[in-house]
Amino acid sequence: MNKPLRRIAIFCGVLILALLVRTNWIQYVQADDLSSRKENKRVDIERYSIKRGDIIVDGKAITGSKDTDDSFFQYKRTWKNGPMWAPVTGYASQVFGTSQIENLEDGILTGTDDRLFFSRTLDMLTGKKKGGGNVVTTLNGAAQKAAFEGLGDSKGAVAAIDPETGAILALASTPSYDPSTFAGRSNKDGDAWNDLTNNPDKPMLNRALRETYAPGSTFKVVTAAAALEHGLYDDVDEKTKTPEPWTMPGTRTELPNHGGNNCEKASLREAMRVSCNTVFGKIGSDLGKEKMIETAEKFGFNEEQFVPVRSNASVFPTELDPSQTALSSIGQFNTSATPLQMAMVTAAIANDGTLMEPYMVSELKAPNLDTVEKHAPKTLSEPLSKPNAQKIQQTMETVVNEGTGTNAKIDGVTVGGKTGTAETGENNEGTPFAWFISYAKTDSGSPVAVAVVIEDSNADEAVSGGGLAAPIAKDVMKAVIDSKG
Repeated sequence: MNKPLRRIAIFCGVLILALLVRTNWIQYVQADDLSSRKENKRVDIERYSIKRGDIIVDGKAITGSKDTDDSFFQYKRTWKNGPMWAPVTGYASQVFGTSQIENLEDGILTGTDDRLFFSRTLDMLTGKKKGGGNVVTTLNGAAQKAAFEGLGDSKGAVAAIDPETGAILALASTPSYDPSTFAGRSNKDGDAWNDLTNNPDKPMLNRALRETYAPGSTFKVVTAAAALEHGLYDDVDEKTKTPEPWTMPGTRTELPNHGGNNCEKASLREAMRVSCNTVFGKIGSDLGKEKMIETAEKFGFNEEQFVPVRSNASVFPTELDPSQTALSSIGQFNTSATPLQMAMVTAAIANDGTLMEPYMVSELKAPNLDTVEKHAPKTLSEPLSKPNAQKIQQTMETVVNEGTGTNAKIDGVTVGGKTGTAETGENNEGTPFAWFISYAKTDSGSPVAVAVVIEDSNADEAVSGGGLAAPIAKDVMKAVIDSKG
């Protein structure tokens, strides 16, 4: 072969080698990235060419799939009572993507998850039409309904947990939205999306997980736990070293007690019953910020939670002077919590001091209903000892039996609770947040712990946790108890 032909042959060989390398690079190295790019419409076309798997509550689907007239996207997502379940499921839109469980378990729901490989292969061999798998939740339908309807036109949220397992039983947020209004890709769907995303009331915000509020007096149960765990007090009925009035350290400011209550030397039980600011503020100041931070973080503060949907980190401040520590210890200053976090606090107390990891998905199932994955309950932490947890239970039960939480009483059931009314706005001029946290105990254990927050309300009555939030918590607890009866 002469030299020019040899050069051309070598050049052509290099080109072929480069083509082979490039082809293999695209097929095997870049495949996942390319298939997940927004510009790749084939992925969306394939996703909506099959019936999406369902999200299950109480053994029944709360989602579905509907035939469309679209030549590319054959099916679109539907929901049963979308506004009630949107804070749990999220949305699945042909244009705007997915969120929450619809997003995190998209592989199972579309049948593309690697764990479904053998199921897909078997379906291909048998000629069975491809379909998505199911996501089985821990939610209790009756509890979710009670939470959603209880919130009504108010802006707020509810989180309910099984203290013994960490299973989330209810997760409601209002105002809410209907994911079906923008599930397709028509102009009407686009208009619905724009209306929701531009709504100042933020109906697409999951307030149970993603909004943090000053917890107010509900945080006093954490401060009580710190007092017992660090040996400041041993008995919930012993007198505390609380003067009346009490001036916060380093200031000339007296910490007031609401309602004119005299809390001088009040015991932990009495201080919880009438919600004494001075007692718990002084406890926080006496313990110091390090011990308060340690206790708060054992309950889950200052860390995000994944249920599997991400929940914002609740905050107990770490840069505090003694007076700020006092204010933080009564749930004010810069202390903030999600409803999920306060449900976790309550659940740990109800579960004799053991905090279970919260979770919302119990099983993932293949299209043939074989179990792909099953969640096993896990201990998250031990915020307080069993004896100390039971002491706080006593104080919380006093709150419901003869204190500010009587609206949460349930006949034949032991209920413990704590009210909270958190001041908001500059100079406390905003509408207060109305809180209530509670648990129920029956002969068979503690089946439910609840946190309710009302951000604002149309109620004519004065804003209070006992008046606005406690009745909702009662209905949620009762719904769980009745469903187990």
